[in-house]
Amino acid sequence: MEDMILVKGLEKSYKLHQRALPIINIPSWSVKKGERIALLGPSGSGKSTLLHLVGGILAVDRGSVEIAGELISEMNEMQRDRFRAKKVGYVFQDFYLIPSLTAQQNVELVMGRHLAKGERNGLIELWFERVGLTGKQNQRPYQLSRGQQQRVAIIRALINHPPLILADEPTGSLDWETAGLIMKLLLDICEENNTTLLTVTHDLHLAQLYPTTVQMDNINLCIQHHALSGKG
Repeated sequence: MEDMILVKGLEKSYKLHQRALPIINIPSWSVKKGERIALLGPSGSGKSTLLHLVGGILAVDRGSVEIAGELISEMNEMQRDRFRAKKVGYVFQDFYLIPSLTAQQNVELVMGRHLAKGERNGLIELWFERVGLTGKQNQRPYQLSRGQQQRVAIIRALINHPPLILADEPTGSLDWETAGLIMKLLLDICEENNTTLLTVTHDLHLAQLYPTTVQMDNINLCIQHHALSGKG
């Protein structure tokens, strides 16, 4: 099966009191196309840092990161931004919806200009129906619940069909019941589209919804896979 993520000799450190504090040290790691993985680990173990290195938000110190066959670790910041806009969808804990825009307008911001207005509206309507937000397109974020806002953010991340979705604590600000519904929705859509999904979460219960978990170890600075039986 084709690799979606391929990491070799990856290192990242942060400066602390003029000293380098190692946060990531991964000799080798790969994620296959269509895999859905929950990334677990204690606070400070480098989960979000790894996500941002894979997404090209952060530059590597050493090593290589290859996404969908392209070496993003050799790109400059502008090139990584362009690559991310085309190939990566991001879902954050904070939804980053623009308050003055409607839910539909927030989604339209990421859509290409090649679609005619009618085609664009039809596609958005289908997506809002898919995530349970039928009729909510013209509401502004303050008129939506937090769970509904995260559903809009999921549409925004997925509507252009990027091959890779990165989710950083996507349910961290939601109540327990809503968190489960949102996580399952994200997993179901990615499974339907054979989209690779890498999710940072601190919630062990939610992580068990994933076919595979990966444990970040802040002592050995390594990654260990733990496949969960009975998951697709």
